[in-house]
Amino acid sequence: MIKKYDYLIIGAGIVGISIALELHKKNPKLKIGIIDKESEIAFHSSGRNSGVLHAGFYYTADSLKAKFTKAGNQYLKEYCLSKNLRILHCGKLVITKSEEDLISLDELFFRAKSNQVELHELSELEAKKIEPRVKTFQRAAWSPSTSTVDPIEVMRSLLQVCVANGIEVHFNTQYLKTKNNIVLTNHDRYSAGFVINAAGLYADKIAKDFGFSKDYRILPFKGLYLYSSEPKNSFKAHIYPVPNLKNPFLGVHHTLTVDGISKIGPTAIPAFWREQYSGLSRFKFSEILRIVADEANLFFAGGFDFRSLALEELKKYNREHLVHEASTMAEAVHVKNYKKWGKPGIRAQLFNIHTKKLEMDFKYEGDQRSIHILNAISPAFTCSQPFAEFITGQIL
Repeated sequence: MIKKYDYLIIGAGIVGISIALELHKKNPKLKIGIIDKESEIAFHSSGRNSGVLHAGFYYTADSLKAKFTKAGNQYLKEYCLSKNLRILHCGKLVITKSEEDLISLDELFFRAKSNQVELHELSELEAKKIEPRVKTFQRAAWSPSTSTVDPIEVMRSLLQVCVANGIEVHFNTQYLKTKNNIVLTNHDRYSAGFVINAAGLYADKIAKDFGFSKDYRILPFKGLYLYSSEPKNSFKAHIYPVPNLKNPFLGVHHTLTVDGISKIGPTAIPAFWREQYSGLSRFKFSEILRIVADEANLFFAGGFDFRSLALEELKKYNREHLVHEASTMAEAVHVKNYKKWGKPGIRAQLFNIHTKKLEMDFKYEGDQRSIHILNAISPAFTCSQPFAEFITGQIL
């Protein structure tokens, strides 16, 4: 049996779902289908991310991230309010640990101004008025628009909107290959006027079937959070360090869940297969050699000090080390209060096999028959709606 659609989307993560809704908004008469290999919504990164709605001050003004984060933040806030979904308006403090960090902090203020994002400079005393437990060196930055939602709650709501609008979502349906303009799966075959690949960890492999992603491969990084047993609202705001702006990770930070529970992390540990969530689950020997080879290339020739990053990230498997890192940013952070690990997530990070660098921005390729979202990295959850609007514009 061949199922026919005007648009077929591979992957029911927040990017795929958002693109489907944008296409429907542009033309409600379109027949749109989504396939996903999992049995439920938000199994991968869309349901395993921190839930933080970022403000948009980390990114250079010429990046797609900068273009979409501020608008995406506002859109998801309004969406959650309109659907009575939970949201925590807690804001974010970005702290410094040394004189060197002050230079990077000034760069963040410059980027915030370029991106027209609200970011306030604070003294140490002013920062403590917002979050009494914070530690910072001389100065800090305050982002009042940073918030938190429950990503799974948001995803379930978006799925309901899709179904209500006649968008057909097929779970337990795994893409196998494309042949003669037909997408073959473990169940049915699909014919589509246009194919949209939003498959996350496997976006590069699917893209290759269509003649794309010749210069890129996905590298997986495992993210873990460690949850505090302290009472809810023991922290008043997110606390992040000034990041190393040369790599795509933000370092260990204190994050509040939508319920006001504090967690520390995430890690960014290189994984050895794409869905290495725990133990040998979803183990694929065929992926190990290729991924290890790419990680070795990064280790010796990366555009930033990947060697130091990898070694530092591996240390974070140790609970005491992770808590120690978090204790440099806040008072009264004790290992006895951090015993519960959260559900691991895998970040699909695009690697350029020619430059031997990690791609720092959204990346897509396509033609008149298909488009492939190769790098939908953080803050893709925040950016999902305006990014989907942009991609839909490219398609149409």
